Amino acid sequence: MYFDSFSSALQMGGHGGFVWSAYLITVLVICCLVILPMRKEKQILRQLEGALKRQNRDKS
Repeated sequence: MYFDSFSSALQMGGHGGFVWSAYLITVLVICCLVILPMRKEKQILRQLEGALKRQNRDKS
């Protein structure tokens, strides 16, 4: 689709708000799908590290 100006590309014939909000929501969801599992993995690894330290301490 061809637009005469940047502002007309943003407005998209009156549908720009819906289109750009859909893009924004999609990007946010994808970021959450990437970031949240990474944070959870770090949390689990810290918990396992603590459990291993406690187990080694109890053996000594």
